[in-house]
Parts: sequence; C-alpha cells; structure tokens
Amino acid sequence: MKDFYPYITNDGSVGLYSKEFDDIYHSTYGAYAEAWEKFVLPADLDFYFKNYKEINVLDICYGIGYNTKSLVQKYYNDTIHSDNIKLNIKAVDTDKELMFLSPFFTCCAKRKPKDENLPTEKVKHLSSDKIEKQYEYDNFINLILIEKLAQKFPDFLTKDFLKKEYSAFFDKMSVNLYKNRIADTPLRAFSTFLHNIYYLNISTRYKKALKALKIGAFDIDYACDDARKVIKEDNKIYQLIFLDAFTPVKCPCLWSVDFFKLLYQRLDDNGRILTYSNSAQVRNAFQAAGFHVGKIFNERAGKYTGTIAVKNSSFIYYPLSEYDLSLMKTRAGIFYRDENLNALNEAIIERHKIEVENSPLISSSKFIKEYRKEHQNV
Repeated sequence: MKDFYPYITNDGSVGLYSKEFDDIYHSTYGAYAEAWEKFVLPADLDFYFKNYKEINVLDICYGIGYNTKSLVQKYYNDTIHSDNIKLNIKAVDTDKELMFLSPFFTCCAKRKPKDENLPTEKVKHLSSDKIEKQYEYDNFINLILIEKLAQKFPDFLTKDFLKKEYSAFFDKMSVNLYKNRIADTPLRAFSTFLHNIYYLNISTRYKKALKALKIGAFDIDYACDDARKVIKEDNKIYQLIFLDAFTPVKCPCLWSVDFFKLLYQRLDDNGRILTYSNSAQVRNAFQAAGFHVGKIFNERAGKYTGTIAVKNSSFIYYPLSEYDLSLMKTRAGIFYRDENLNALNEAIIERHKIEVENSPLISSSKFIKEYRKEHQNV
C-alpha cells in the first residue's frame, strides 16, 4: 500500500492513486458507483436469484473490495425476505494489505478530509469538491468482511495495517467494529452493533445479516495469490466472474487467451464474465477462447463501458458492431499468449510485441482512417 494514495471520489467512496504507474484505479465519478455500473447491474442478478439456489461469484483482483461490496448490497436488498438463496464469493488478489483494508475505507464520505494530501496535480484536478451519493451502502457489510478476513487470516487481527496516514479515509464505525472483534467474540460484537443501530428502524436487514453469519447464507473465500494459480487449483463452477485486473499492458497475464480458456472451463453454461475493458484485443481473446462477446451499456452515462463474455448467446443484449468486429481483425486485436499460465508479465509483453511487429494485419490506425473515410457519408 506504500505506493498508493487514497482520495475521495465524487460519490463519497475512496479511490486509489498509484505512484508507480502515475494513474488512478477507480473512477473519479465514484469508485463504489463504478462497481455497481460496470459489474453488478450488468450481471442481471435477478436471473440468478430466480433460477439458482446457490450462486458462485469469482472476483478477480478484489483490491479494496468494491465489486464484492456492491454485490453483497444487491444480494441483501433483493433476497432479504428469502431464506433459500446462498451467495459464495471467491475474492482473489495478490495484495494482502489491500484486502485487509477493504472493510475500512469509507463508501459514504460526506466531504473531503481536511488533511487530504493528494500527491499530484493530476489527481487534484480529477478529484471533485462536490459529493453526490449514488448507491446505498449498509455498514453491516463491513462487519461481514471483517469477520471473513479474521477467519481466513490469523494475522488480520492486528492493528499494524491501520496506518494513521489513511485514518482520514476510514469509516469510523468499521474501525470500532474491528476493535470489538479483537476484544470480543464476533457474534457478541455484532449483537452490540445491532443494538446500537436498532433505532434506525432497519432492524430486519441487520437481523438478516446476523443470520447470514450464523448459518452461512453468505460466504467469502479470500485467496491472496496469483489468480492463474488459484483458479487452476479451483474446480468450482461460477455463475459470475468479475474481471477487474489492471489494464492489459500492465497485467497481461490476466488478459491472455489462455487465461480466458481457463475461465471458460470454470464458467456455468448460463454464466457471465464482466469486465470494464473495451479493448479489441480483449474481445478477440474472449472470442478465440470460445465465448460469445458483447458490450456493456451504462444507462446513466449513455455509453458503452465494458465487455461481457458468455456461453449462452441470448445473454448478449448489446452485440459487437461491424466496427468492433473489424477492429478485432487488425493488429489491435492480437492478444496475449501464456500457454502454461505461469509466464512473467514482461515475457508475455515481449512475445506480444514481436508478434505484432511481424504481423501482416493492417494497423488499427490505418483501419480507423479508412473506416471513417468509407463511412463519413453513410
């Protein structure tokens, strides 16, 4: 976490800036809202709630957990009166510290911290002073994440990772719940929490959360390791896969055609893979791995904001256009390869570079120029 700096995004949730890549990894319009709009809403969860008694979700590159948090919120909103739908999430990331911090970064800041010290003018410019909450977030979800992390990692129950430089971005209730978890049994701590918030007149939802902890109606299995290794060793079939890795040029190992073939093996026949990428390279790799490929449309923004890969073609609501398909046949569509699913990113990038340089395919820039010329009067 030493190379990352938190800041408040426009919906009151925390985003991260990477000093190493000089880039942000959450949308400035709202880190939490982005998870809803690029992953949870396009997942069409109503279909799974109606047709499945148990739903398995693979969250690749969990980070600080927004995709899982928004998914859990949706789950509780829609199944609060149902006792027969179980949700299992496999959360995978290589950064243990980010995992540990996931229950603590706020989703609901009302204003920027007074001591917010952004490292570059770029982030200062992108960060807005106006905060507009887009989607609800219930704090009981933090307790569930705290409890699941405590069960998985014995070293989670320390205070070493709750660094003072991040404290302005923490949710105070989550920190207090964590301290209670250290000092007390989890169910007693949660009961205390329930008592404290009972006056909010939403006790039914919190009782549902307590029940989930007791009987296992909801579960998260955390895995801190290379996603390729984790998934190769995991034979579970998933209804939903959230692919939220760093961009292909920075983390090609999780965007290769061979990794997508592995995901194909792990996806339910009625499953969906969702990702923020609109890349021709990524879409071509999905297609080469056997998937039907389409686009994700963001109704709020009025534009396409990602890609969906499925086995059941009826789940493609926004098909790829003629332009999209043609672009996939240019050099821009040449995908990464990693047959043994263990190559270093640098090696994957170098191999891809050589393949692109030696390719007889038309360049994307030339194709775009010719396409625009051909269609300018259409």
